[in-house]
Amino acid sequence: MATESTASTAQTAPEAPAKRGRRQEKVGLVTSAKMSKTIVVKVTRLTKHRLYGRVLRVTKKFYAHDESGQAQPGDRVRIVETRPMSKLKRWRLVEVLGHRGSAE
Repeated sequence: MATESTASTAQTAPEAPAKRGRRQEKVGLVTSAKMSKTIVVKVTRLTKHRLYGRVLRVTKKFYAHDESGQAQPGDRVRIVETRPMSKLKRWRLVEVLGHRGSAE
């Protein structure tokens, strides 16, 4: 007489699909729109110096995909993280928050 294990007869629940984490969003200023379907966005954030405690303004630039070419230099835009589209481009334009004059 062979004994059957209860594990082989038990029904397993179907696996839930893997959930993606929230994508990062950043708000910044367009500094260049000279490339085809690509904009350069300058994002400025405030951070505290680890040792001295002084508040520093840290600026970083991101390359973002702008399919329709609606963003112009000086515009305030919202970008969102996306799949890699080229060597440097990992962000996508979501919306133009406000229009402004030239960036420089």
